[in-house]
Amino acid sequence: MGEWGRRVVGIVVCLMGIATAGLAAEKTDLGPQPTPDRNWQVGFNPSYSSGNYGTSTTSTFFYAPLSIRRFFKDGDVALVIPFVTVTTTGGATLVGGQPTQTLPESCFSNSGQGKPEDRPECQGLVTGGAQGQKVTNSGLGDIILRGRYYIVEEKGWTPLIAVTGRLKLPTADESQGLGTGKMDQGVGAELSKLVGNNWILFLDGGFNVIGRPEGRNLRNQWWYDVGGGYYFTKDLFGSVYFEEYRSLISGNQNIRDVFFGMNYRASSEWRFNGGVTVGLSNGAPDYGLSTGVSYRF
Repeated sequence: MGEWGRRVVGIVVCLMGIATAGLAAEKTDLGPQPTPDRNWQVGFNPSYSSGNYGTSTTSTFFYAPLSIRRFFKDGDVALVIPFVTVTTTGGATLVGGQPTQTLPESCFSNSGQGKPEDRPECQGLVTGGAQGQKVTNSGLGDIILRGRYYIVEEKGWTPLIAVTGRLKLPTADESQGLGTGKMDQGVGAELSKLVGNNWILFLDGGFNVIGRPEGRNLRNQWWYDVGGGYYFTKDLFGSVYFEEYRSLISGNQNIRDVFFGMNYRASSEWRFNGGVTVGLSNGAPDYGLSTGVSYRF
């Protein structure tokens, strides 16, 4: 088995190890942990976002992931298989489902020596994408495997604490602007605390090791989000949070945005959600819209 294969197997084993027991209390989840006879979930959560992402042109991304999730006693493991449509010059692409600038702005101007598409730091321009010409491509995105394990149960003033692991497989076509073509790995932690009967406060954060395409010096990425939610009823939950991701290109603004979401549990099997993202920095989308449905069995 080659080095790439050993890395995949090793991280898969790690993810399975931290989730051999439950339910991760994601912000899109509602209510108690699933009953023993409902420990699988299939979900579909398409989203659309638009912005310049730190470049001089507007890019749009349609991200439609199908997720298959297995709940255990104290954690969960999920496999995310996305279909994506990207309209861009190539300066921004999807990194783990997050639209992100991955080429410097100099790749879309005549400054510097030679044609932009011939410069080493500009490798990755999509076909027809030089000089600000946008193209639209669609296809399979990067498959993501993620897991979570609860290490501290909520009790009294003690919050619920979980550790997380994440592996991005480079299944998206880099030449079509659908991904970077390299594997990413990440770890993180999640904290949440019920305040009273209706309010929830949460703080999440982590660090991603970013794969570097040849000729591009992408930085590793820290991230965090902080916010809260409110149960309007036992089945209707609203949330708002601020999030920040470190820019992959040195000198560019970090991705900062605010997300507003609503989640509704229609039954023990069906759940629905929707959300709006508002960008707060030049590296973030101007706006994003998302919706979703999941079925537990």
